[in-house]
Amino acid sequence: MEETIFQQLGEDGFERLIAAFYRRVKTDDLIGPMYPDDDWEGSEKRLRDFLVGRFGGPQRYIEERGHPRLRMRHAPFSIGEAERDRWLELMSASLDEAEIADAPKAVLLEFFSATAGFMRNQ
Repeated sequence: MEETIFQQLGEDGFERLIAAFYRRVKTDDLIGPMYPDDDWEGSEKRLRDFLVGRFGGPQRYIEERGHPRLRMRHAPFSIGEAERDRWLELMSASLDEAEIADAPKAVLLEFFSATAGFMRNQ
């Protein structure tokens, strides 16, 4: 049986990835302003918990927040091609920084690309 992405990365791998991502987001002029300045830790936790659950780990996100309803939760934000592309650029650099191995990295990039495209509302 093939290992899940969560089994390959573990909590630590997702922690490294999301920490690297949010370090970039905090200083980004395009997508940084979309994030609540007073809840960076909450934003990090929500994304980390969502990804952990999505890729085979504990279902903390769903237990705490219910169904992700990604489009609804992102509807207040203007997300066009530029925002989608920047999000993917920052996440791709974060995957490199977190030293995610090639096989899980490819799966994650495919998921991120499809999901970021789905979030576009402009």
